[in-house]
Amino acid sequence: MKPMGPLPPEFAGQSGPLTIAGVAATDWAADTPVFVYDAAIVAARVARFRAAFAGIDLHYAIKANPLPALLERVAPLVDGLDVASGGELELALAVKPATAISFAGPGKRDGELIGAIRAGATLNVESEGEAERALRLGDELGVAPRLAVRVNPDVELRGSGMKMGGRPSPFGVDAVRAAALVRRIVAGGADWRGFHIYAGSQALDAGAIIDTQAATLALAERLADEAGHRPPLVNLGGGFGIPYFAGDVPLDIERVGTALTAAVADSALTAAGTGYAIELGRWLVGEAGVYLTRIVDRKESQGETFLVTDGGLNHQLAASGNFGTVVRRNYPLALARDVGGTPIEAVSVVGPLCTPLDRLGDRIGLPHADPGDLIAVFLAGAYGATASPAGFLGHPPAREVVAG
Repeated sequence: MKPMGPLPPEFAGQSGPLTIAGVAATDWAADTPVFVYDAAIVAARVARFRAAFAGIDLHYAIKANPLPALLERVAPLVDGLDVASGGELELALAVKPATAISFAGPGKRDGELIGAIRAGATLNVESEGEAERALRLGDELGVAPRLAVRVNPDVELRGSGMKMGGRPSPFGVDAVRAAALVRRIVAGGADWRGFHIYAGSQALDAGAIIDTQAATLALAERLADEAGHRPPLVNLGGGFGIPYFAGDVPLDIERVGTALTAAVADSALTAAGTGYAIELGRWLVGEAGVYLTRIVDRKESQGETFLVTDGGLNHQLAASGNFGTVVRRNYPLALARDVGGTPIEAVSVVGPLCTPLDRLGDRIGLPHADPGDLIAVFLAGAYGATASPAGFLGHPPAREVVAG
């Protein structure tokens, strides 16, 4: 049997039939496949952040999960929303004032820039060319665009799943050119909103995050001095990971919060009135989601048992190991009628697609399961439905519901 990752704490203590937000999984799964998101788990993550990071704003990166019903629950709990497309901007504007929305990402089209400028959202410009386009479009609209400079930092977040700094990048302006761009933006009449500095994602090493945040603060101070302008806000990015796989240890965010709070208190930028934000996606919503899929067939092949389900990588690409994972490892899965039950057989959980890549669980240990049983795939709240090829092979999309 191959190991699986740990269940999120809200589910780890369950035994017997799985419940989500106090309701039996079978009640949520009248039609499968279905994603169920427990809003109370998200609220608990927000409260934990607030306790650990006094004085630091919390932004939600909605690319992690942009479901409108979930956004309606998250938006009142956070200080801002970060978007990465015109479509996400529209979703964010439905639940949050434009002044609390920032728009990052390379390749923003003129129509997207115009939409953000008209609405009054902050554009995190990724290049000198994008800044010039935003200034020109602002002049044509008669609106001073709200512009922040996204910086490609000269450090990377050690141990991160996806490194966003310390190397050539399509994201942000190299640190050595950032101050000059700030001066150009201010001279062009824009409303300069500060820096967005993001070094990596999915990190579980508190020490690495602490070191990166300290380097980010130092970089922001240096760039402000070089530019001759104090940033109203420094978005420190995020990078907080969650434990997906066997051996992963949860991030100690209280340790990170203690260090960052002290570093911010000592910063010259703080004394001058600069504010700070952390932008989180998966850490807020990832553990709140469960993907429920029903077994439609049980088969044996050359000594191996396969449980064939009605959903797979077309809904949960990341759990199949095909979303940036170099070595395929197992997300936590469970037989929904017997969570915590004794594993008595090794099985592979596979979806209905005509590809060997459609494998949600690779030779994992489960209690005996039959057609009609539900398989629960945990850590399904982030980068699930919208990060997966839902149209592949024409299978129906998964339902999504918000619980609690």
